[in-house]
Amino acid sequence: MTTPHGNEMDSTEPVVRFENVGMRYGAGTEVLSDISFDLEPGAFRFLVGPSGAGKSSLLRLMYLAQRPSRGLITLFGHDTATLPRTEMPLLRRRVGVVFQDFRLLDHLSALDNVALPLRVAGVSESQVRAHASELLEWVGLADHLDARPEVLSGGEQQRVAIARAVINRPNVLLADEPTGNVDDRIAVRLMYLFEELNKLGTTVVIATHNQSLVSRFRHDILMLQDGRLIVPGRTRGTAA
Repeated sequence: MTTPHGNEMDSTEPVVRFENVGMRYGAGTEVLSDISFDLEPGAFRFLVGPSGAGKSSLLRLMYLAQRPSRGLITLFGHDTATLPRTEMPLLRRRVGVVFQDFRLLDHLSALDNVALPLRVAGVSESQVRAHASELLEWVGLADHLDARPEVLSGGEQQRVAIARAVINRPNVLLADEPTGNVDDRIAVRLMYLFEELNKLGTTVVIATHNQSLVSRFRHDILMLQDGRLIVPGRTRGTAA
């Protein structure tokens, strides 16, 4: 797989740093409490924990969709609390996100959905089509380039969303249950895609309930329980 080069980064500092972070929605109780961890460039983490533990909320903080109620979050060396709003889009472009609800554009084909980040970045149309077609082939959708989301199954839409998230080789990739709607064969193939992207330098965080993937692929884990980070250490899985 070939992809356009991402932004150059200082390899001496974490791409993401959380320091005693808490988060609440409105006036409710905290859904995340006292979260502290670093993600170094090129890290690969599984984010695990039971439903309601706060995994999606943690991802929302990481891609600047939500601000913490307390604590410090640093993204690419920038304090997100003091970051001017005008600079946020530039940081967000360095983060690829796979959402649980896919967020595809209904009026665009699979190829055009995947191509969108490259077109926004001003990449030449010949490169755009070549990269988008290659990624759709990689995720098993070579015969669906012109299909719109409405005619695709949930699993197919998910794969289009994943291809779109990785096409511009982001500095950080955040994926919320990216294998939740695909069979085991496709799930493993998608994991190999994430691993290949990681080998090219992208920091990857995958929130998942799929314990078989966590045990099959040897990567570090972040474990949440009741809004607290209880395992920021090493995975106990075995090699593939």
